[in-house]
Amino acid sequence: MPKSIDPKRVRVAFLALALLAGAGAPAFAEGTTALAVLDGAVRHSLELSEATLRAVPKTTLDVDFATGKGRETGRYAGALLWTLVEQADLVNEAGKNAVLRHTLLVTGRDGYAVSLSIGELDPHYAGKDVILAYEGGTPPVSPTNLRLVVPGDAHGGRSVRDVVRIEVK
Repeated sequence: MPKSIDPKRVRVAFLALALLAGAGAPAFAEGTTALAVLDGAVRHSLELSEATLRAVPKTTLDVDFATGKGRETGRYAGALLWTLVEQADLVNEAGKNAVLRHTLLVTGRDGYAVSLSIGELDPHYAGKDVILAYEGGTPPVSPTNLRLVVPGDAHGGRSVRDVVRIEVK
């Protein structure tokens, strides 16, 4: 008779694999105030500190979405992700609408990661006001506990908590 699988051990094993694959927190330069990094196919990697985020005009969003524990509603404020991507300056290959080939992989400290297409953010296409929130919500987010907030999602699966890396692919 086979042994039953302990779900807690499975979660720990997956987390360990994610960390070994580099999905965990990035290493920041010593003495930095960075909370997260935006890197990848950009000309200028950005170390996202509280000062960097607050230098971007604040955007406030009200969200309402389903979770595995019921509905979540909240008001969040933070920096538009598109503005941060523009500051990092995308590197596009040649070709028609090359910008649309990019995706963003947003990773939390625990290794949880989701992707967004650049077309969702770019104001020439969908232009969603996706933010990296540093205020609001329950439990409250803060500049040391950033949260990705994607307005309009019916389910909160892309609401990454404790964001540490945004990689442009």
